[in-house]
Parts: sequence; structure tokens; C-alpha cells
Amino acid sequence: MLGKNIKFVGNSKQNACFSLGRQLTIEYYECGAKVLLNKDWVEKALLKAAKESGATIISSSFHKFKPQGVSGVVVIAESHFTVHAWPEHNYAAVDIFTCGDNIDLEIAINSMKDSFESENVVISSDQNRGIISKPFEQKKVSQILKNSKIYPISWKKEYEKKTPWGVLTSVDIYDSDPQIIRDAKSIERFVYDLCDLIDMKRFGECQIVHFGEDEKVEGFSMTQFIETSLISGHFANASNSIYLDIFSCKFYEPREVAELAMSFFKGDHYKMQIALRQ
Repeated sequence: MLGKNIKFVGNSKQNACFSLGRQLTIEYYECGAKVLLNKDWVEKALLKAAKESGATIISSSFHKFKPQGVSGVVVIAESHFTVHAWPEHNYAAVDIFTCGDNIDLEIAINSMKDSFESENVVISSDQNRGIISKPFEQKKVSQILKNSKIYPISWKKEYEKKTPWGVLTSVDIYDSDPQIIRDAKSIERFVYDLCDLIDMKRFGECQIVHFGEDEKVEGFSMTQFIETSLISGHFANASNSIYLDIFSCKFYEPREVAELAMSFFKGDHYKMQIALRQ
């Protein structure tokens, strides 16, 4: 039995036709905080799932992106297992393609669920590929793509579509350089660099104040008014973590903000949440 937190989305088309292969796309949400940061861990997870499910492993190739993210493929005699991981969202997208009946897909899915420490797994599609026993009606590619009900990938396109009042990005940076986050001048320089990057006009001086009698919360807090709203943040000495919020009625690219902060403060990894405020 598949785990109780694994869900199917859509319908699996069953018929008497013969197909060349079967393809599953699986969404792993709420994964372990650091599991998806490590290329070797992700590779081992897919190799383990392929082996336990009965697949014949041929080779594997995985790549770690900067500042974070992992993509990889395990080539099997029956086809492939692929993955792309977004550590900032604790999410991994997996694709299993098989042209044989010997692979136990349930074992593979649950194996990766355990390896990724995922709390919520969704099987978003289950498709037959290469149905060859009878012809199917050909449709124009442009018509199919235009009529598909999908969510946008680009935040800018979604912003232009919904025309919200503003964009809020919350970025948490972990294991930052302790010397940088304890230096008010460095924090101020980061704010100036950030405003230049996202083309925001500063309004007034950057306010940086040291707070916290309790060592658990001790550290600098920062606010900077901008012409289009506000940048704020807290720099926690106890954990060397940074909690940034950027709210603006002018669009900016959220990922650029996160990657600048990661680079400037020499963080180990980051998490990011984005909201369009109406």
C-alpha cells in the first residue's frame, strides 16, 4: 500500500492498448531541511530507490547548482529516474519512466519518500507512453499548450497577470558569516547593494539597531524605507541566521534577492517564501 500522505492527481488512462512505456511524475513536498542540499544524498536516494524497486541500473549523473539546487538522472535498462530539487522550498520533482513491468513503482516512491524525509507526496501524473496499437487524433501543438491548465513558472508573468499591489519575499539565510552579520556597516552596505540590484530608491537612512537581552534573539535588526515600501531584517547571533523581508509595489525578481543575500553574508543555504499582495 502507498503511504497515507501519497495522493494521486488526475486520472490514469487505462485501456486494452499496448504501450511502450509508463511515466510517473511525483512531487515530494516538506522534505528534510538539509536533505536536498547535498548532491550525494540526492543521488544515493535515487540509486537506492531504483535498486530496491528492481530496476537495472546502468549509470548516474548529478549536478549541484550554485548557490543551491540539484538535478540528476539515473539511467536504467528500463529507462530512467530523474529529479530536480528546490531546497529553498523543501521540494523535489521526480520523474520515473519505465518500459518494463518488472519495476515495483510503489517501492520506488516510498523509498524516495523516506530518503527525502518528505511529509507530503503527490503523484501528479501517471501516463502510458507510446500507445501503438491504434492511431490517435493529432492535435496542433500550439492549441494543446494554449489550452493546458497550468500554473505560471515566471513570477514576473504572474505579477503582470494579477497586477497585485505588491510583492513580498521572505528569505531565511542559514549559517552565515558571524563577523559580517555582527557588523552594522556591512549590513548597511548590503542594503545599499540590494536596493541597487532591484532598482529601488531608498527613502531616508538605513536604521540598524542592536536588540535582545535574551541571547536566543540577540542581534541587529534593520529597516530601510524604499520609495515603493520597505526592506527589513533580523540577524540572529545565536544561530548566525538572517531573516529578511522585502515588500515593494514595484516588481523585482525574488530569487535575485535570495542569491545576493546568500553571497554577501556567505550563507550555507536559504529558504524562500513569496506572496503577491492584493
